[in-house]
Amino acid sequence: MPSLDSLKTLKTLQVGNKTYHYFSLPDAARSLGELDKLPMSLKVLLENLLRWEDEKTVTGADLKALAAWLKERRSDREIQYRPARVLMQDFTGVPAVVDLAAMRAAMAKAGGNPQRINPLSPVDLVIDHSVMVDKFASSSAFEQNVDIEMQRNGERYAFLRWGQSAFDNFSVVPPGTGICHQVNLEYLGRTVWTKDEDGRTYAFPDTLVGTDSHTTMINGLGVLGWGVGGIEAEAAMLGQPVSMLIPEVIGFKLTGKLKEGITATDLVLTVTQMLRKKGVVGKFVEFYGDGLADLPLADRATIANMAPEYGATCGFFPVDDVTLEYLRLSGRPLETVQLVEAYSKAQGLWRLPGQEPLFTDSLALDMGRVEASLAGPKRPQDRVSLPNVAQAFSDFLDHQFKPTTKEEGRLESEGGGGVAVGNADLAGEADYHYEGQTYRLKNGAVVIAAITSCTNTSNPSVMMAAGLVAKKAVEKGLKRKPWVKSSLAPGSKVVTDYYKAAGLTRYLDELGFALVGYGCTTCIGNSGPLAEPIEKAIQQADLSVASVLSGNRNFEGRVHPLVKTNWLASPPLVVAYALAGTVRTDISREPLGNDKDGKPVYLRDIWPSSKEIADAVNQVNTAMFHKEYAEVFAGDAQWQAIEVPQAATYVWQDDSTYIQHPPFFDDIGGPP
Repeated sequence: MPSLDSLKTLKTLQVGNKTYHYFSLPDAARSLGELDKLPMSLKVLLENLLRWEDEKTVTGADLKALAAWLKERRSDREIQYRPARVLMQDFTGVPAVVDLAAMRAAMAKAGGNPQRINPLSPVDLVIDHSVMVDKFASSSAFEQNVDIEMQRNGERYAFLRWGQSAFDNFSVVPPGTGICHQVNLEYLGRTVWTKDEDGRTYAFPDTLVGTDSHTTMINGLGVLGWGVGGIEAEAAMLGQPVSMLIPEVIGFKLTGKLKEGITATDLVLTVTQMLRKKGVVGKFVEFYGDGLADLPLADRATIANMAPEYGATCGFFPVDDVTLEYLRLSGRPLETVQLVEAYSKAQGLWRLPGQEPLFTDSLALDMGRVEASLAGPKRPQDRVSLPNVAQAFSDFLDHQFKPTTKEEGRLESEGGGGVAVGNADLAGEADYHYEGQTYRLKNGAVVIAAITSCTNTSNPSVMMAAGLVAKKAVEKGLKRKPWVKSSLAPGSKVVTDYYKAAGLTRYLDELGFALVGYGCTTCIGNSGPLAEPIEKAIQQADLSVASVLSGNRNFEGRVHPLVKTNWLASPPLVVAYALAGTVRTDISREPLGNDKDGKPVYLRDIWPSSKEIADAVNQVNTAMFHKEYAEVFAGDAQWQAIEVPQAATYVWQDDSTYIQHPPFFDDIGGPP
């Protein structure tokens, strides 16, 4: 490590039979003053500065400024932060790889060795943003969608396949594998990173930046990370620091436990609402409190995932026994788990019961007060308690069809008689014909029900709950409504493994929640088309229909251009709304449908108990993670069949309308 180490903090740590070198925060405190009350997230930043001190980008004054944060609990000093690695997805990552390819071309043109051009920091690019839900509700949907994806993205994938083989320090997770943030949580993240240099092995906190806003999910694992723009990501990839102000840190104290029947999704929507109201843009949020002891890591990751929605740079959870438990479950090597524990405790990065750092400001939540919730119709912070969803939709319709000002009312009135056209409630329904049947589509109809997004599919508890709701619904003879486009798109293959082990796959399939792909799909708007008759009915009657999805964003038009209202919900509620077929029904009180004997079935009749969910979650085991991540970079037969030249430089195609040689290095000449 290039550090000047002016504070003389370099020490060794013996873990098992291996010796690690690290820059000690407790030793830094001898010179900088007491650091015990510094937020954990800022301790990670301080270690980063200690490790990269060079009196150019990182100075002794920077170290003192960060330590002095405790006095005012804020700082206006800018620091240079170097993350350990970079995470990318295929949409925002391709331009960075194009730039690397251009650098290699320039090096070759100048007579140098192009193979010298490689990322200096480890880079993982996960292909997850391209799969669309073209086919659904069939056993062949996954294979068909993969085929369509490969046809649509052949040129892009050939380029990335070349990059995978050409560059050092650069890995590609092929399509059909998972969502980048879930793969990061389940496999790539280590909590403590290591690097061999000058005959030593250095240990330091795992940190990263990513080219996707929900990179923040990894903070649930005690890994500091957030999303950045492409230029910043390329700079980090090439070993350059990310410039940032020392942030304010808002403490969020969690106490108590979730009540029976309440999910992690309900919790994160509540947290998002509270933090949006608080105002945390540009700030770190750090979670603390004794409630963390009973908060599973998957729940922490769900909360950390939605940091962009509550406005924070990140939502950080410190390392503790829950972290170690997840590392073991997900198949991390024993030496990694041992190192995480030993290093975190040595550095004061281990969460202790009753520990309360000093924060810029703080707020608190008793998790026992969280209610079953959705967020909608248009913003993720607009949490609505389940019994109030139907009314919230009615309020949306009232606002949509009424003039918002007196002036608008006058403009819309006919003949000055004061009867505003905008006040007239539209018919709000239309008939459509599909597969020999006639159906009536109304305002509030749920036309998309998607179990999607790493926010929730990384969480076995809510995923098993969805499977159990499906099982009970099928056993009672319930069916999804025919106008609902239903889909299941997990963020990793581990999910389908544990569904199979728990015997839940066939029930999800029967309700139309068949596997459509392993990728972002509906969460990022890749929901695919609705059936043509449904689209025509929506357009002709100007219907305000709905989607219900287990995603993280619900802005109008994001999920589908014809769907005006979008509701974020837990996976089991997604299944329930597919059965109800409308958001105008209060599913907390009104029946979802009738059973085989014609008797009404209510949500409470098919909602699983906490014990049933826990028993199902026990099906998740380490062998599943080992199996699915053993060949995570290999890809399927179609990926492996992509033919690319084994060359150090990319062969640019002049007629390509997607990948072109950028001109940035054209004027560089002479030997490198």
